[in-house]
Amino acid sequence: MKHKSIKPTGAELNILRVLWDQGTQTVRQVHSILNPNNESGYTTTLKIMQIMTEKGLLERDSSQRSHIYSAILREEDTQKKLLDTLVDTAFGGSAMKLVVQALGSNSASKDEISQIRNMLDQMEKEKS
Repeated sequence: MKHKSIKPTGAELNILRVLWDQGTQTVRQVHSILNPNNESGYTTTLKIMQIMTEKGLLERDSSQRSHIYSAILREEDTQKKLLDTLVDTAFGGSAMKLVVQALGSNSASKDEISQIRNMLDQMEKEKS
């Protein structure tokens, strides 16, 4: 499939995030969420979403006057692909180095550390 190999840009990820969080949206709806103060133009958002449709990242329903867009890529699949690329390129394939860096440079809350510990315990049980 064509869209499986596409890595979204930062601007495309912002649009995908809106569609993942909000569901299907018009360009105007996406634009108002991303630019509540109208810092960038509507036509910029429109152009990016048109390009994303051509690349196979978005699907457009043209049956109404205002076209409705939805994400083709699933959030979890996109996150996994981007994380795999990051681990391979920035951390030499080491998930441990990624986790150490993430926890060392950002102060994780006690709740987050507890959730991470529970996940690790669960993963350990599943492997034994």
